Amino acid sequence: MNNILVMPMIIPLLTGIILVFLRPYVNTQRVLSIVSSIATVVVSLVILDRIQQDGILRLDFGGWLPPYGILFVADSFSMLLVATTSIVTGILLLYAFSSIGRQHENMFFYPFVFFLVAGVNGSFLTGDLFNLFVCFEVMLLSSYVLITMGGRKIQLIESIKYVTINVLSSWFFLMGIAYIYGTVGTLNMAHLSVRIAEVGQGPLLTVISLLFLIVFSLKAGLLLYFWLPGSYSAPPTVIAALFGALLTKVGIYAMFRIFTLIFYHETVITHTVIGVMAILTMIGGSVGAIAYNDIRKIVSYNVVIAVGFILAGLAISTEAAFQGAIYYLIHDMVIKALLFLIAGTMIYLTGKAKIEEMSGLIRNYPTLGWLFFITMLSLAGIPPLSGFIGKVYIGQGAIEAGSFILLAAAFLSGIFVLYSLLRIFLNCFWGETIISEDDDVPLNKGMLVPCVLFAIMTVAIGIGVEGIAPYVSDAARTLMNPEIYIEAVLQGNR
Repeated sequence: MNNILVMPMIIPLLTGIILVFLRPYVNTQRVLSIVSSIATVVVSLVILDRIQQDGILRLDFGGWLPPYGILFVADSFSMLLVATTSIVTGILLLYAFSSIGRQHENMFFYPFVFFLVAGVNGSFLTGDLFNLFVCFEVMLLSSYVLITMGGRKIQLIESIKYVTINVLSSWFFLMGIAYIYGTVGTLNMAHLSVRIAEVGQGPLLTVISLLFLIVFSLKAGLLLYFWLPGSYSAPPTVIAALFGALLTKVGIYAMFRIFTLIFYHETVITHTVIGVMAILTMIGGSVGAIAYNDIRKIVSYNVVIAVGFILAGLAISTEAAFQGAIYYLIHDMVIKALLFLIAGTMIYLTGKAKIEEMSGLIRNYPTLGWLFFITMLSLAGIPPLSGFIGKVYIGQGAIEAGSFILLAAAFLSGIFVLYSLLRIFLNCFWGETIISEDDDVPLNKGMLVPCVLFAIMTVAIGIGVEGIAPYVSDAARTLMNPEIYIEAVLQGNR
């Protein structure tokens, strides 16, 4: 039986429900949160190993066989993201223990983090479009609560924008689901792939595919990212890190799944549009990253650049490009969490957010300074850190496909990433210190240890890339060959 497939969603969901009733008992909530995160990581790694042995796994709820029932499907692509999500969330919770404050901990912070994780993991695992919509909504409803946690004016302003955009995109999502069901008569992703291959992706289905492209572009921040920098810079540090590490990745995953499994017949239209949007996203993100002096905005625009870079891999659509996109996706979940934590810690220590208002921090906080240096190198793709291997494979894929404009945009964006973070490093960490002995705020070890753990991860992924290479190769092979996914799900029931 494959009942274990539901555990990466059920464990966070049940944990969130239990934590609601433990509101007054903060220490108990903390212990249960860590235990739950560890359990989810272990289960995810077990499933990932089983996929290598048995192939793609499927769980049919209620015994209803596809394409009629609800199902979860676990392949290497989805489980790599589930495992990374669980690890990143666990480390972020360690940071939250020292930073979020009792007031927030008593206001259902931990339950809503786990509801969000349940929605993220469910989105990665579901095998049909309607339940993808449901899991998106679970994730988004939790994020609506988290983004307003703190009640500051800027949070309320940005949350109105964030909620409005996501409600609008959800409406488009439902409209796309209704149109595709009315056209093809199914919502099971594998069955959709078979039906569309049979009838051909005509003009109507291509228009529907572009509707889904708009939906997931809003979710991921591909070109339509105008809501993202403000929304990700407003909430408390650990919540911003959670958003930056996870939320856009769900939209990216959905685009990869939809445009490699269902709408892959008219690539001249769909993938060309994705490529153009990826280039414009990298350009816009690069301009934003160097235009602002607010550290939070610079970090948020670096999220935008990464979205464009990863989806350049989808636009290229070679196996090497897919491998690069997956490597970079895993890297970005880890490194963006670290970047947000360091930026938030800098603001906590100085009480300032602008580059010109900080100086000489490395004299007072040398460990934090060198952690930022490692983060900067990793994001720039310097070997042997985790960002390097993804850039190499995407570059190889672009050369194989002859996508030289995408290649140029992708690697120029890397220069802007390096420049934007080098500005922070040189201005904020070097020079005369602005912090006197009387104003020196001690750096809590509970805030530093999670940053160190993320830095160790980015080094370990880069050096030990051979350890995850079989899983990434299997994931890229499945994306390149939708028949593998279809056969594992339908098993002849077409």
